[in-house]
Amino acid sequence: MLFITEDQAHSIEFSQDAYKRAGQPKELYLVPGAGHVDLYDRVDLIPFDKLTSFFIQYLK
Repeated sequence: MLFITEDQAHSIEFSQDAYKRAGQPKELYLVPGAGHVDLYDRVDLIPFDKLTSFFIQYLK
């Protein structure tokens, strides 16, 4: 399971808690410099490379 959250999000603790409870494989990726809603429409911040590499590795 891939968790992606913003490193400046006020709700970051929810992602961190879900990550701790999740089984393997799992990864928590923090988007540097992003706030709570930045990943909705700031495509320059969306970690497309991270999404691609995670899915290639685990969706075989």
